[in-house]
Amino acid sequence: MQASPAALTYDEKMLPNYVPIYVMLPLGVITNDNVLEDKDKLESQLKELKAAGVDGVMVDVWWGIIESKGPRQYDWSAYRSLFELIQQYELKLQAIMSFHQCGGNVGDVVTIPIPKWVLEIGETNPDIFYTNRSGNRNKEYLTIGVDHKPLFYGRTAIEIYSDYMKSFRKNMFDFLEAGVIIDVEVGLGPAGELRYPSYPESQGWVFPGIGEFQCYDKYLKAEFKEAATASGHPEWELPDNAGTYNDKPESTEFFKTNGTYLSEQGNFFLTWYSNKLMFHGDGILGEANKAFLGCKVKLAAKVSGIHWWYLADNHAAELTAGYYNLNDRDGYRPIARILSRHYGILNFTCLEMRDSEQDAAAKCGPQELVQQVLSGGWRENIEVAGENALSRYDATAYNQILLNARPNGVNKEGPPKLRMYGVTYLRLSDDLLAENNFKIFKIFVKKMHADQDYCLDPQKYNHEIDPLERSKPKFSNEELMEATKKLPPFPWDEETDMNVGGTRGILAALFGKIFSMFK
Repeated sequence: MQASPAALTYDEKMLPNYVPIYVMLPLGVITNDNVLEDKDKLESQLKELKAAGVDGVMVDVWWGIIESKGPRQYDWSAYRSLFELIQQYELKLQAIMSFHQCGGNVGDVVTIPIPKWVLEIGETNPDIFYTNRSGNRNKEYLTIGVDHKPLFYGRTAIEIYSDYMKSFRKNMFDFLEAGVIIDVEVGLGPAGELRYPSYPESQGWVFPGIGEFQCYDKYLKAEFKEAATASGHPEWELPDNAGTYNDKPESTEFFKTNGTYLSEQGNFFLTWYSNKLMFHGDGILGEANKAFLGCKVKLAAKVSGIHWWYLADNHAAELTAGYYNLNDRDGYRPIARILSRHYGILNFTCLEMRDSEQDAAAKCGPQELVQQVLSGGWRENIEVAGENALSRYDATAYNQILLNARPNGVNKEGPPKLRMYGVTYLRLSDDLLAENNFKIFKIFVKKMHADQDYCLDPQKYNHEIDPLERSKPKFSNEELMEATKKLPPFPWDEETDMNVGGTRGILAALFGKIFSMFK
C-alpha cells in the first residue's frame, strides 16, 4: 500500500527530484584489437565512481571493432568482460551502438575506423561516403544515400545496423535481463549524433566555421534531382553558393541577409535535406525497436548542440548539419516527435555552456539552444537527457548543468515542474579523478541527486523501466510539419537552487533567497 503524501518523509518527497548521473568511459576502453584495456586501472576507477554515488556509465560499442573480421562475424567477448566488471560494481550501463568512426572530431583521442571490409567497398565505390561539393569524401559514417542500397555483400546499410543490434541483444541478453543495461543509444551519424558530418576537423574545419552541406554523393544527388523534378522544378540543383567550411554566413550568397536560404528553392532544398536526416533516424530507430522489443530498456538518440551562429538569423551551422532551425521554424521538435513514436529519449549536448563564455562574434547561443531543444522534447511528451560537450571541472559548468537538469529547481513536496531524465558526464579520465577535481565532482553528483544519497531503486524517483513496446505508426509529413511551428521555450530560472559552490554560485543562491523573501 502506497503511503499518503502526508506520511512521506522529507527524503521521500525529495527523491522525485533525483536526476541520475552517468559517466562516459574512455573512447578506447576496448582497443582496436578487441581487448579490454588495462582492466586493473579501470576497476580502480569504477570503484571510485561507485563510492562517489554515480549511477552508472556510458560506453561506445564500436561497430569497427565488433564486426571487423567480415560481414556478420561478430566478436563480443571483450565487451562481455567489460560489462561483467560494470555489473560487479552495481553500476547501470548506457550502451551506444556506435556505427561511426572514432577520430576526426572534437575530443577524439583514439582512432577506430568503421570495419575494413566496408572501407574496401568504398575504395571501388567512394559514393558510399558523405561527400561535400568539392568532392571530398568523409569516411566517418556511411551516407544516408545507401540506407536502402544492397551494396554491402547483399545488405543495405540499415540492414547492417539492424543485424548488429539483434546480435547485441542475443549476446548481451543476460545483462539486459539483469537490468544492468538500461539504455541503448542508437548511433545515427558522425560522433553518434543524428546529423550530417558538416564540420569535420579532418577536412580543415575550425570553430566557428559554418560547415558545408554533405549531399553530393551520387545517390543523394540522384534523390534530390528526383524530388525536384517531382515538385515541378527539374532545373533546380543542389546549392553551389553556400561557401566552404570556414566561411562566415554573410560571406556566402546562400546564408547572407536575404540570401538563398529564404527563397522558394532554398526552402525546398533545406526541407529535403533535413527530412532525409529525420527519415534516416526514424528508419534505424524502427529497427532498434524491433531488435529490443520486450526488453526492459530505453532507446535514445543523440542530437548535436550546434550553438555557433544560433543567434544569427540564418542559423548557418545548424542548417549545414541538417537541422532546419530558424527564428520562425523549429528544427528540433520534429525530431522529438519522431522519437516519441519509438518511445525514445532525446539526448542533447552542450549542457555546461553559457553564452557569456563564447565568442560574441560567432553569435553563439548555447543557453537558448538548450532551452529550445529540451522544451521541444517535453512538449512532445518524451524524456530528455543530456551531456556536456567539453570536459570541464569547475563550479560554473556544473551549476549550468544542474540548472538545465531542473530548470525550475527542486520541489520539496514531490516531482519538480521540469526534470531531465539523466545526465552523462563526459568523460572518465585521470584529470577527473585528480583530488581537487574529483572533490567538486562528488558534490556535483550529490546535487544532481537533490542532496539525497545514491538510490538503488529507480522506482523511487519515477524511473521504472517497462518492457519496450512496439513503435507507434509513422507520422505523416503534415504531422511532422506541424511540429516545426516555433513556440516559446519553457521559462528557466537564472541560477540553479542546488549549486555546487564557488563564489558566483553561492552569491547567486543567497540573493535568490533574499529576493524570494520579498516576493
